[in-house]
Amino acid sequence: MILQALFQYYQRSLDEPDSMIAPRGMQHQEIPNVIVLSPEGEFVNLLILRGENGSARKFYVPRERVRSGTKSYEFPNALWDHVGFVLGYSKDDPENAKKQHASFKKLLENLIEGQADVPASVKAVRKFLKKGDYQKVFASPNWEKAIQRVGNFSFQIQGEQELVCQNPWVLSRFQTLCKEKDVRQQICLVSGLLDTPVRTHNKIKQVWGNPQRDRSLVSFNDDAFCSYGKKQSYNSPIGSNAEFAYTTALNTLLAKGSRQRMQVGDASTVFWAKEKHPIEQEILNLFADQGKDSGKDNTEAVRSLISSVKTGVYPPEDDLPFYMLGLSPNAARIAVRFWYEGTVKDFKQKVCDHFLDIEIEHGPKEFEYLSLSNLLKSTAIDNDRDKIQPNLAGEFMQSILKGTPYPRSLLPAVLRRIKAEQAKKSPDGRVYQNVTYPRASLIKGILARNARFYLQKEKEVGVSLDRENINIGYRLGRLFAVLERVQQAALGDINATIRDRFYGAASTNPVTVFPRLMKLKNYYLPKIESKGRVVNLEKEISEILAEVVSFPAHLSLEDQGRFAIGYYHERNDFFKKHDKKEGGEEE
Repeated sequence: MILQALFQYYQRSLDEPDSMIAPRGMQHQEIPNVIVLSPEGEFVNLLILRGENGSARKFYVPRERVRSGTKSYEFPNALWDHVGFVLGYSKDDPENAKKQHASFKKLLENLIEGQADVPASVKAVRKFLKKGDYQKVFASPNWEKAIQRVGNFSFQIQGEQELVCQNPWVLSRFQTLCKEKDVRQQICLVSGLLDTPVRTHNKIKQVWGNPQRDRSLVSFNDDAFCSYGKKQSYNSPIGSNAEFAYTTALNTLLAKGSRQRMQVGDASTVFWAKEKHPIEQEILNLFADQGKDSGKDNTEAVRSLISSVKTGVYPPEDDLPFYMLGLSPNAARIAVRFWYEGTVKDFKQKVCDHFLDIEIEHGPKEFEYLSLSNLLKSTAIDNDRDKIQPNLAGEFMQSILKGTPYPRSLLPAVLRRIKAEQAKKSPDGRVYQNVTYPRASLIKGILARNARFYLQKEKEVGVSLDRENINIGYRLGRLFAVLERVQQAALGDINATIRDRFYGAASTNPVTVFPRLMKLKNYYLPKIESKGRVVNLEKEISEILAEVVSFPAHLSLEDQGRFAIGYYHERNDFFKKHDKKEGGEEE
């Protein structure tokens, strides 16, 4: 179904006037270095077609050939390629560059052989290559700049606008030469039409990973994957037309600057509708990666989405099929992290549910709706995206799209980071908060989804402080925050608070910690100067303990999450501006 949906996207894009999809047999390729020749095949100039930001100009050129292994030098592209093929130049492996260049020249001879209508531009390139004197190119003022970066070279005739490889004659001849030979036509698994199956599929580019390499989505590189004596992709007969369409569509969606791709953890994610729809341009706003440097805020986009979903009125085009695909690099091919197929209406509803589930109160300077990146980074060491658990991002996105509970590994991951950072401080001694807004938001969403999916009768945590919630975990989290407040009010700024020493134990084995903390509370209260504050703190403690019969020996994983939310809610309530002043001061 994935390949069929991509095939349909290619067919759809061909009919759109503003589409950047490549025509049959071609691809949109960066060509930063252009060798300009005279009509007689003499070197004129070497052009560098790069912008100030380093991006190269793109051209529609004949599609590149699939090559790998020890004999990759036998597969040059048609009148464009890297410098080893085009000029036989390489600092690291000159012998291999000679083989590449020989294959490049041989391909040109094969294009011309037996043809009476060879264009003059192609003949000029042939003269230049047959002469083999490239010293003028190497002596060009732009040569060092050209080889500083990895980039492709091609040819242009002086006075002409297009590259030589863009000549329709070159494309036609190249397709004829590359056509699969001695292969019986079969029914294509994607299109359902009779077509010549391809032996190897073209590579998919721009899939984020380390190391980042081009890989195939469909490939058979081991005998264990083959059957009935068939080799490589003949095991899954996909016709040349369908193979070109799906690889071109996917590479277009993944291209730099595409508005239909985003990064979700280790998954490069693309999305599209069966027909053109505004949602394709809106998703990046919904899931925008937020940060101090990015300056992005998805608040308006999410508010608009939630408002439209709550009205329950959807335009007819929202019934269109909608797709989302998450890809990650693997050893030999691209791995599909997740695949979603639904309608635009269903997608909007699921995303709306997600943002409502994770909604929790926060500071006035924080983002109203957190991005996937900010949520997932809160589970990793040092908030480092590269340290997010493998597969977690894909599973998280899949749960959002399906409306199911978030991954089971998510809650333990958040709680581990909270406990690990209970005493974390900055180099200048400033205390970091361990139950941060993103972590509280995640925990709240996890608990809300579990309650809805598993039909739990127990009252769940809300957006802000809930004094009616009698869950023992939630109550003890609130109590811990108040006891920490008592200590701070009595002693002021100190090196280690009760959170630094006791949070982990208090949230897992309350009976081992809270009796001691209650005794410490009795020691700290008389040290607070403001008697009004003492009264209010004691009232808060009494209100919390009214529903606590005893301190439990252990809290379940879910109750540890409720403990964190209770602690977060109570702390937030301390910093709110109340109309009523306590003991002559505002809290």
